[in-house]
Amino acid sequence: QVQLVESGGGLVQAGGSLRLSCNASGRTFSSYHMGWFRQAPGKEREFVAAINWSGGSTRYADSVKGRFTISRDNAKNTAYLQMNSVKPEDTAVYYCAAASSVRLTTDSGRYGYWGQGTQVTVSS
Repeated sequence: QVQLVESGGGLVQAGGSLRLSCNASGRTFSSYHMGWFRQAPGKEREFVAAINWSGGSTRYADSVKGRFTISRDNAKNTAYLQMNSVKPEDTAVYYCAAASSVRLTTDSGRYGYWGQGTQVTVSS
């Protein structure tokens, strides 16, 4: 079992940068694939980025490709989402999640552990 806590959200101007962190409890962090999802007001939760257990494979939503970077530090039990060139449409609550599936997945239903979320607001 793993517990996840996000941090790093806040208010940022369009074109700026923000780095989200997701700290995991437990000693098995390195066995989980990690994902970032987001939910804007009135919209469904959507996939943002994912990274496999070793950090050697990543996936991105088309809307963030080239602007966001997912990474992880297994020694620190932490996953990151570096957000550059942010846009107002990136405004949402961002959630990190952990999956124990065999393959890296973008399907939120395959992620069994979720953080409480952190708000990101991008002003125009």
